[in-house]
Amino acid sequence: MGYFTNTGYEVLASAIFASFLAQLIKFVIFTLKSRKINFKIFTTTGGMPSAHSAAVMALSAGAGLAQGFNSVLFAVTFGFALIIMYDAAGLRRAAGKTAASLNRIMEDFYKHNVEAIGPKLKELLGHTPVEVFAGGLLGIAVACWMHYVIK
Repeated sequence: MGYFTNTGYEVLASAIFASFLAQLIKFVIFTLKSRKINFKIFTTTGGMPSAHSAAVMALSAGAGLAQGFNSVLFAVTFGFALIIMYDAAGLRRAAGKTAASLNRIMEDFYKHNVEAIGPKLKELLGHTPVEVFAGGLLGIAVACWMHYVIK
């Protein structure tokens, strides 16, 4: 598979696989904890590990492994990864906390008529710093595996 190594295909495949693997891990954790199977976990945000962080760190590490860690491509992808990971642990997490507060306010306000509330706002939007860090490590591991093992 020499046509795959050190190419954009390797880098992109690393990112896609890391994201899928993170979602699979979330599914397994949810299933073991709740003893219920819920395939919607594959399309939800939040939880351990961060799929966004896994994808962007796999992209960045893959670019570094393919083009060199002193390349402009690595610098751009790493900067992109830092922004995404900061957003996941910061802004999206804060938005999730705000949604949880609004849901509680609406439940208290409409106690007499629960149907008037409408659908709840999605609360699990962001990640804790540990979830983001774990996703980043997963992404690096996948990129290294794709680069060194899958050739």
